[in-house]
Parts: sequence; structure tokens; C-alpha cells
Amino acid sequence: MNQTLLIIEDNPQNLYMMRFLLEKNGFRVISAENGMDGIQMALENRPDAILLDIQLPEMDGYAVASALTKHDALKPTPIIAVTSYAMVGDRERILAAGATGYIEKPINPDTFVAEIIGYMSNVTCHQEIDP
Repeated sequence: MNQTLLIIEDNPQNLYMMRFLLEKNGFRVISAENGMDGIQMALENRPDAILLDIQLPEMDGYAVASALTKHDALKPTPIIAVTSYAMVGDRERILAAGATGYIEKPINPDTFVAEIIGYMSNVTCHQEIDP
């Protein structure tokens, strides 16, 4: 597949599970444990998609998503929130901050990779239609 995904996640168990599932399906995975490092890695590596936890140290995922979308080089990059924030309004709030997708934790190992691919495909389709 040769696509690179950046996971911004501070929980080692969550990171391990996502990395395992994605690498098993041919993705290259890079990661950051906090928002500032994640933004820097995104700018340096230009990943094909960013998986973003909301509850992060120092800078929450809302601020990270907002900061990522301010960089022209990252505008076409899908940002997929992967979070345990599942209360009414949480999905809308992260989408308003700049995320293009939302997956609730705990993730479902049987559907996780397909969900990621689906969000990446939707963004690619929109980019081809609206260059």
C-alpha cells in the first residue's frame, strides 16, 4: 500500500493496537505522543492521513486539528479523530475544528482499517472533483 499514516496518541496500548492493525494491512505508521510533536511530524512527513486522539497532554485534539488545517500543505490530508469522546456534540465539535472523520474508541479491530480507508477514499474523491 505504501501510504503513511501519522497517529497522534498518548496512550501506549491504543497506539499499539492501531499501529498493529494498520501495519498488518500494509500502511507505514509514524507516531507522536502529543499535539505539538504531531504537528511538527505532519509538516515534516506529509502523511496520507492523520489519526488524532482528542484527549492529549499540553494541547488537545481540537487545537491540533485546527492548527493542522491552517497549513496549506496539510489541507488535503484527512484528519480522523479516534477518540473516546462520544457524548452528544463531541463529533460535531471535532469536525468543526477541522477533522474530516470520527471513530469512537474502543476501536473495532474488524472494521477499523476499512473505516480509515473509507475516510481516505472520500477525501481523495472530493479532491479529484474539486481540485
